Amino acid sequence: MNSKERVLAAFHHQISDRVPINYLANPGIDLQLKRHFNLAAEDHEGLARVLQVDFRNVNAPYRGPALHPDDPERGIVSDIWGNRMRWMEHPGGGYWDFCEFPLQEADEETIAEWPMPDPDDFDYSTIAEECRRCREFAIGTGSPGMADVINSNGRIRGMEQTLIDLVTDDPAGALLTKRRTQIQLEVLRRTLEAAKGEIDFLWIGEDLGTQIAPMISMDTYRKQLKPVHEAYLSLAKSFDIPVMVHSCGSSSWIFPEWIDMGVRVVDTLQPEAAAMQPAYLKKTFGAELAFHGCISTAGALTFGSAEDVRKVCRETLEIMTVGGGYCFAPTHLIQDNTPLENVLAMYQTAQNFRM
Repeated sequence: MNSKERVLAAFHHQISDRVPINYLANPGIDLQLKRHFNLAAEDHEGLARVLQVDFRNVNAPYRGPALHPDDPERGIVSDIWGNRMRWMEHPGGGYWDFCEFPLQEADEETIAEWPMPDPDDFDYSTIAEECRRCREFAIGTGSPGMADVINSNGRIRGMEQTLIDLVTDDPAGALLTKRRTQIQLEVLRRTLEAAKGEIDFLWIGEDLGTQIAPMISMDTYRKQLKPVHEAYLSLAKSFDIPVMVHSCGSSSWIFPEWIDMGVRVVDTLQPEAAAMQPAYLKKTFGAELAFHGCISTAGALTFGSAEDVRKVCRETLEIMTVGGGYCFAPTHLIQDNTPLENVLAMYQTAQNFRM
């Protein structure tokens, strides 16, 4: 099997020659891995091949004008949506922290006038060639942040106001969601058209759980978020590709709803969260859902020994690969404070495991 065949077999609950593998990491640990394998800092493909990663991601880059100013004196940078971020160092590395919320008190008129990217300003011209270059791999488009409402609105409007918006039907928050969704859907549509059938799945996300419980009620989900997610599922269906949905925390409460909506692959699967243990997920949803993730970045991988990592990975693989339907991946980006030997142990275990 090549990588594409291996991943698609897992998505369809079929047995493959080995478990499909994916890789997600923060820049610091990513650079350590490249140095370990004597790879250049920019050699992303080289590292993916060494780790035997079966996935590749293709998205249209933005080529339009800068829409929101940076503030160099205060160390603040802005992205194309107007999110404002500042680099925050910590003992394990650093993060771009969302430090200001310019639309926190915005009304409909302000949000209607807020600069957002035009789908015309994304570059679709290289999509077909990128897909041809990655043809042996499972090619996805989108990301865990695609379709996301709670996090994406929260980054620019504040998490508290975003959750209030969902409960109170605030028209300003609804307009923010509508504008961003329309843009994303059009960019995705043009990307999929440019790919000429070479993209294998759409990746979207919505964080719906805390560590112990749902983030919102089912009624709120069905009223506010389900119509958004259905629009992305409908787009994917029109191109005859499956959708993989990312959700952090205790999110299995939403899986029956997603199954009814047509979701067939779920991502992240934090095993330390309530009702997210591998055995429970496999027994309860394994007949209808394929899984991607489950190797916690907040457990043995970061805080245990290499042998602890091997044990957790073997146990997870033994549970999740039964009957197919599992792709081996970290729950989130592997963190910069993760010991290098643990990351190596993680991927060596997956590479050597036989189903």
